[in-house]
Amino acid sequence: MPSPQERTPHPRIKLAVVGGGSTYTPELIDGFARLRDQLPLEELVLIDPDRERLELVGGLARRIFAKQGHPGRISWTGDLDAAIDGAHAVLLQLRIGGQAARNQDETWPLECGCVGQETTGAGGLAKALRTVPVVLDIAERVRRRNPAAWIVDFTNPVGIVTRALLTHGHRAVGLCNVAIGFQRTFATLLGVAPGQVALEHIGLNHLTWERSVRVAGKDVLPELLAAHGDTLAAKLRMPRALLDHLGAIPSYYLRYYYQHDEVVRELRSKPSRAAEVAAIERELLTLYGDPALDEKPELLSRRGGAYYSEAAVALTSSLLRDTGDIQIVNTRNDGTLPFLPDDAVIEAPATVNATGAAPLPVRPLEPQYAGLVAHVTAYEQLALEAALLSSTGRKTGRTEGRRAVYSALLAHPLIGRLAPADRLTDELIAHNREHLPWA
Repeated sequence: MPSPQERTPHPRIKLAVVGGGSTYTPELIDGFARLRDQLPLEELVLIDPDRERLELVGGLARRIFAKQGHPGRISWTGDLDAAIDGAHAVLLQLRIGGQAARNQDETWPLECGCVGQETTGAGGLAKALRTVPVVLDIAERVRRRNPAAWIVDFTNPVGIVTRALLTHGHRAVGLCNVAIGFQRTFATLLGVAPGQVALEHIGLNHLTWERSVRVAGKDVLPELLAAHGDTLAAKLRMPRALLDHLGAIPSYYLRYYYQHDEVVRELRSKPSRAAEVAAIERELLTLYGDPALDEKPELLSRRGGAYYSEAAVALTSSLLRDTGDIQIVNTRNDGTLPFLPDDAVIEAPATVNATGAAPLPVRPLEPQYAGLVAHVTAYEQLALEAALLSSTGRKTGRTEGRRAVYSALLAHPLIGRLAPADRLTDELIAHNREHLPWA
């Protein structure tokens, strides 16, 4: 009898990447080329409304495949329906409004004394409101034309977007690169191969803690903190004393919660990350246009998304080749954290196979984590309800829309006060009016 790894339901795999004109894409292409034995692609289609960017990114993608001897075909188009026909999986990496909208998400909340960030707080809500209706429209078109296809979501805010997809019955799994980044960092510090490191990674997207780090079945987290706590604290930009107090390693995004006021002062003192990324993107696109370039440039490492390609290859391969291995993904809670609704989306280790992702049982979550997780989950539910008001066919008045946005902001632990929530509501609507039909 063949092993799970030898069962290949889709020996000739076609993938479609929505947002294929992203400057991230060469990172993804490099992973597909290097890991072709794990995910044997026959066809890859990049989809993007920006034809000029598609030409630049697509040309480099073909050169990367050629240099590494990958036999797969790469094409690009602005026609979503044509691209998804016959695709076994559709990867979502889109940004509605581009870096200009991100720059707004990162700036106007600061004027109200709150963190300006694209995945959490008021900025994260704004991104969810712009993104969820578009993603659901794409997913519905995938379902109509290709109902067996999997959707892999890398689009932020991943937790809310994935919850939207699953709530509407789509075959979807969410993916973030935080866990694989930690795995690689820990492996380097411990002097072992990444595959030897297993994480007890638990929480919500961008709200997680590493509660154990196992090598050969032994939890080495205490030794890791003792020997490398200063290095890890500096990488996370958090006090070493916090890591020692927790006895765990929080994700970088928990800075926004643990050090909110300090982060606000810091963000006010410098240009936004969006402005920095926009400058990097301009330079990257110039590089991509060089016909002699046939590998991802070093500058791409400053764009973010480290190890995204390897995580995407592993997840897609598991879904399409029915491997049944364990990966850290965003998927339905289904009782894993009993204090959350079953339809909440958590980020945790899960068994991934052709039927989807099923979270592994976890130890009870300590109160210092559980309280924050429950709080943010409640916000995410309200955020999704607000985002769905802009879905196709909904008739929503401005009063109802504003009330939904205000409810989500008031529930967010980074806001949670009447005056800021009220002002942020009006700012969010003003800066996103073109994406909110009810506004």
